[in-house]
Amino acid sequence: MPKKKTGQRRKAEKQKLRQKEIRTAKDQLDLAKFPCNAVMECDKCSKKQKSRAFCYFCQSVQRLPMCAHCGKIKCMLKTGDCVVRHPGVFNTGLGMVGAICDHCEAWVCHGRRCLTTHACICPLIDAICQECERGVWDHGGRIFRCSFCNCFLCEDDQFEHQASCQVLEAESFKCQSCNRLGQYSCLRCKTCYCEDHIRRKGFKYEKNKPIPCPKCGFETSQTKDLSMSTRTHKFGRQGGTYESDDEGNQSQDYIPENHTSYQEGEDEDDDNDEDVDDDDNDDDDDDDDEDDDDDGDDEGERERENELISENQENCNNKLHQSINKNV
Repeated sequence: MPKKKTGQRRKAEKQKLRQKEIRTAKDQLDLAKFPCNAVMECDKCSKKQKSRAFCYFCQSVQRLPMCAHCGKIKCMLKTGDCVVRHPGVFNTGLGMVGAICDHCEAWVCHGRRCLTTHACICPLIDAICQECERGVWDHGGRIFRCSFCNCFLCEDDQFEHQASCQVLEAESFKCQSCNRLGQYSCLRCKTCYCEDHIRRKGFKYEKNKPIPCPKCGFETSQTKDLSMSTRTHKFGRQGGTYESDDEGNQSQDYIPENHTSYQEGEDEDDDNDEDVDDDDNDDDDDDDDEDDDDDGDDEGERERENELISENQENCNNKLHQSINKNV
């Protein structure tokens, strides 16, 4: 039988598992909780913005800068890895900082670990907004990630993008390669794939893990678990109740913008309508006379045709009689 674990052994194993969970949780930390993406309020203009070395609006330096890696404001010399030694003194302000990150535009403290590791693992590397294509240096707001496609978003476009992120680029839920229903959807490519075309030949898939997209490699999700919708087109008059343009009819629900001008000039329109009616009556009389002349011409042509037909019949009869007499 295996030996019974002592209390100290069980405690050590629990601590080991806890430390492993902490390390994995650090990799999956929300982007808004990183110190380099924290909220900062300027001391002079009092405008809220992303934590940065200089104010985005008035270019002033903050009284208490915060480290972009460890998040501390005061260096208390507990770790002992400070590049600039300050024995017995707690440094704050510009005496604590050591560099400015090129990616997040924030101060980094003079600790050796922060200076050597932050530039390589900064979470805002290549943080360009998916909608407006602005970087960290081009706007003063914070950076977020879309909860669906995991793309970078600025503070101005985050809600607008996430409201329209679950919309396919196609007009149906069919697979991109065939006509079958797409069971898997890629939220980054906005396309659907069936069970056959989601898997690539020669690629090894891991068990109990989402299948990557064959186009971009992003993790796909089942379409039934998402609130996906298809692309729709709403062009001009087709958005309302309108008849077909081929029939030459216009909409009955269409109301012109300047309808008040028609109401003001109703009397003038009535007078003009009476004049137009008189002219129409004269035109109708002329049309009747022309129709009578056309009828007379048609009757003369019919009489001529009848005469020609009768002459042809007589000629045929005469030829028959002559042939009969010759035979006799």
